[in-house]
Amino acid sequence: MRARSLGVLLVAGLAAAGCSGGSTASTTSTTRAPQPAGRVPSPISVQVCAHEAQKEMANALGQTATVSTPTWVGHRYSCIYAYPNDTPTGSFAVSVQELSSRSETTAYFDGLAASMGRVRALGTLGEEAFQTTDGSVVVRKDWKVLLVDNAGLPAQFGIPPTSASAVAVTVADVILGCWAGD
Repeated sequence: MRARSLGVLLVAGLAAAGCSGGSTASTTSTTRAPQPAGRVPSPISVQVCAHEAQKEMANALGQTATVSTPTWVGHRYSCIYAYPNDTPTGSFAVSVQELSSRSETTAYFDGLAASMGRVRALGTLGEEAFQTTDGSVVVRKDWKVLLVDNAGLPAQFGIPPTSASAVAVTVADVILGCWAGD
């Protein structure tokens, strides 16, 4: 089972590498400083539900989702990836909470750790990440916090079948492969 999870993570890494849309990498970076939460979601947040991320998710999980219309409420951008026609059926929610400072972001991230439980650190994701007691994944990057909530997934999901907690890590990895900038 561990080999399957590692296989899915490898596929996710390869899928994430393709998330840039095929453009060639430049040695000159145009990295901006983190931006505070605004009236509308940032391009970084919108990426989690965008068509390109949906394609990458399908490549990584071996199944194609129906993605809900994204919402923007309280500086949180979110959508649900549902698999109603697959066996087994399931869904997971992704959301990005936008914040306005490093201290605000850290406090929000630490609050999720306290309320959801921090089971293990995921050192390779974002600036800091952890898996929760239910297997969901929380990642802090710049002034944003990504949550992959796997509560709607069965114990085994994807092709090949993989644990719901490994799927959450894969989803976070794919999304972070798409993120650049603030």
